[in-house]
Formats: sequence, C-alpha cells, structure tokens
Amino acid sequence: MDVRSLYAAQKYAASLPNMEPDPQQAVPQNDFAKVAQDFAATMQEAEKTAQAAMTSGADPHALVEALAQSELAVETAVTLRNKVVEAYQEILRMPV
Repeated sequence: MDVRSLYAAQKYAASLPNMEPDPQQAVPQNDFAKVAQDFAATMQEAEKTAQAAMTSGADPHALVEALAQSELAVETAVTLRNKVVEAYQEILRMPV
C-alpha cells in the first residue's frame, strides 16, 4: 500500500465524525414550519383587522399597517415559491 493512500485513508477516517449531523442544530423542517405558521398568523391578523375596520369603524391606521404587513408576507411567500420552482427546474435540466 502506498504511503500517500494510507495517509489519505487515515485522514478520511479521522474526518468522518465531523461529517455527522449535529443533533443540537435546528432541523430545517422545523424552521420552515415556523415560517409557515408565522405567515398564516400574519394573514389571519390582517383579516381580523380589516373586518374590524369595516364593521365597527376601527382605527384606519391599524388597517393600513395590517394591509402593508400582509402585502409584505405575500410578496415574501411568492418570492420563496419562485426560488423553489427555479431550483426544481434547474435540477430537471441537469444531465443524468
């Protein structure tokens, strides 16, 4: 066995524990679920504020603020969706 290949095998074996996932780190699925829940909560809050403004004459400034927050949330969700679709299309274009 060549000394270089022995050295490479030893380095590879030593680096294997570093390649294992860290259980202390947050799981991306949990992060995505939290973002989705925040989005839904923002949309529900904006809807409640809009209904209150139309039925009971609530503060119009609160209505404008809620609409701006919901618009930002929708634009963020659309941008995220577009990035996911672009990544999927890029994967489909990869040669096999």
